[in-house]
Amino acid sequence: MLLGPDIREQISRARTDLRMGVPVVLRAKQDALLIPAETLIDQKLSDLRSITCDILLVLTAKRALTLKIGAYDKDLVRLNLPSDVGLSWIKSVSNPSDDLKNPLKGPFQCERGGEVEIERLALSLLKSAQLLPAAIVAYVKDAKTLIQNNKLTLLDIEETAPLLSEKVVLTDIVSAKLPIAAAEMGRLHVFRPKNGAEEHYAMEIGKPSRSEPILVRIHSACFTGDVLGSLKCDCGIQLQSALMQMGQSGSGILLYLNQEGRGIGLANKMRAYSLQNEGFDTVEANHRLGFEDDERDFRLASSILKELGISNIQLMTNNPAKILMMEANDITVSKRVALISDRNKHNEAYMVTKSKKSGHLL
Repeated sequence: MLLGPDIREQISRARTDLRMGVPVVLRAKQDALLIPAETLIDQKLSDLRSITCDILLVLTAKRALTLKIGAYDKDLVRLNLPSDVGLSWIKSVSNPSDDLKNPLKGPFQCERGGEVEIERLALSLLKSAQLLPAAIVAYVKDAKTLIQNNKLTLLDIEETAPLLSEKVVLTDIVSAKLPIAAAEMGRLHVFRPKNGAEEHYAMEIGKPSRSEPILVRIHSACFTGDVLGSLKCDCGIQLQSALMQMGQSGSGILLYLNQEGRGIGLANKMRAYSLQNEGFDTVEANHRLGFEDDERDFRLASSILKELGISNIQLMTNNPAKILMMEANDITVSKRVALISDRNKHNEAYMVTKSKKSGHLL
């Protein structure tokens, strides 16, 4: 009888632990404790230092570039944690909120050489938990005792790493009729991923025929734009425009993916907004936080479409990357349907950045 969690369920548990500031044990040739810099507290830092002096602050290469640190490990940097620095130093190096006020945070001592598989997995885990990609990695010798005494989650690197980048399998767990303003004949599907992550939705307008290209909009969740009517982006306008066009044509599919802020989560999106208020554009803000331009996984959309029996679409998008991702995952895009958005003084710079740096066709 196997009632305990399998590896995917352990990963899901680890994400929750990390968001609460509970350490997770990562096992490779050595064992290490992982705690997000974001959720680290003084007591946990003190506890770590009482059991090991081999402690690193791991940052992405994007964040390192902002701090003028050479990324000797290419995609990340490993900073030795000085014994005389406290929590405020760790937070300052990890979070760019005070970069302009306090730009000189070094000197830094970088670790060079050796394996970085634990550090790479640590950053991937933090991103998947929608935390700042800044990790405290503390190498320990007696992990077994720590796990038993503190009831810590253990993740084996060889098992975990492939699963963090695998294509997510989703199941259509329930659907029901849902009349909306744009179309009275609608049905909402809720898709649940088997890895314990957030659910995603498909709004089916009318009865789209699977024998011909279906009008489809792949829309990433935007609480500020879709719900609050934010003027800083064009997300809410695109959402309503897509639904209206589907209603007028009599059929279509809206895929609503819970990938807020280009996949970095609402909290990090608000951090990016704060940086934008200091003069950085969307891409620059993401980089300063340690993220890539876009952290979304559009394979989710292809999985949902296949579950719905759809393989040929007319895609409503201004983003060529979505077209490429659909075609790479066996979804034929027979036509691109442009979405036109009005500009205002609040989103003008955002729209320009989308066009120049992200390749959107605006």
